Amino acid sequence: MSVENSHQEDSANQLIVSSSPHILSNDSTQKIMWTVVAALMPAVIFAVYYFGVPAFRTLLAGSLSALIFEALVQKIRKKRVTVSDGSALLCGLLLAMCLPPAVPLFVPIIGSFIAIVIAKHSMGGLGQNIFNPAHIGRAALMVSWPVAMTTWTKMPSVIDTVTSATPLNILKQQGYEALIQTFGSQSDMYTALFLGFRNGSIGETSVLLLVIGGIILIYKRYIDWVAPVFMIGTVGILTWAFGGSNGLFSGDPLFHMMAGGLVIGAFFMITDYVTTPITRKGKIIFAVGAGAITVLIRLLGGYPEGVCYSILLMNCVTPLIDRFIQPAQYGRK
Repeated sequence: MSVENSHQEDSANQLIVSSSPHILSNDSTQKIMWTVVAALMPAVIFAVYYFGVPAFRTLLAGSLSALIFEALVQKIRKKRVTVSDGSALLCGLLLAMCLPPAVPLFVPIIGSFIAIVIAKHSMGGLGQNIFNPAHIGRAALMVSWPVAMTTWTKMPSVIDTVTSATPLNILKQQGYEALIQTFGSQSDMYTALFLGFRNGSIGETSVLLLVIGGIILIYKRYIDWVAPVFMIGTVGILTWAFGGSNGLFSGDPLFHMMAGGLVIGAFFMITDYVTTPITRKGKIIFAVGAGAITVLIRLLGGYPEGVCYSILLMNCVTPLIDRFIQPAQYGRK
């Protein structure tokens, strides 16, 4: 055997030790974030069409201020400015979509400051925050300016000229019959909720377009289907069982599954990589818990909607879920 062949054999038999990750992918953080932003665009465009210029101003203020605060805080921290990765834009966009269309412009700006500077960078930046930054921003705005955060645009009503209440507000304050009368019939109500012709936050518009965006992310394998399915399904089952006024199993699950911010929360909030569990079992526990808390707040709480607070409460127990629900070791069942 020649010396050259001996060297080649030794090289082939060498054990190369390196740090993780050992499985490489073409999907970067930047690519994923911008894909999520793109998946939201159909719902965003429809919301601007439906709510008009006020919604566009709110979306623009929330998104731009998030980018500015991201760049400023990274400059102050002497970190590399990474506004091009899309994470700050996505945070500001999601925050704005959780706001009423015509809020004063300072509201989304302050919300973006809270989301980016306090909820995200005070904990170390991207990948270090324990709470969903957009929902932290919304929760802070809700307790600071409750009137502005619950002042809605007007929408046509069958029995009145206009109404400025959201469907969940009508259900909470006036009951299910008044809700049906507002839309004219149950089928008309379902159609309005599904297509997006109803009152609410900017992101509470078209269920159809939000689901299409979510399906794109599932197809790209950027999110796991179990999280949205189990959260929405939990809300449907529990509101069917306990949400009616005529005893058990007299509620309207379809209404509750399409009303409020449930769909955008299920597809775009509880699928966050950082603030939700790692394993599939953990994701299911998180989703069921968030769905149950949402129903608890809707049916028994003072607020008509509970998606924001349910996700933040489940963010608190994510480390506990990850501690007890761990992935199986390689090679073991």
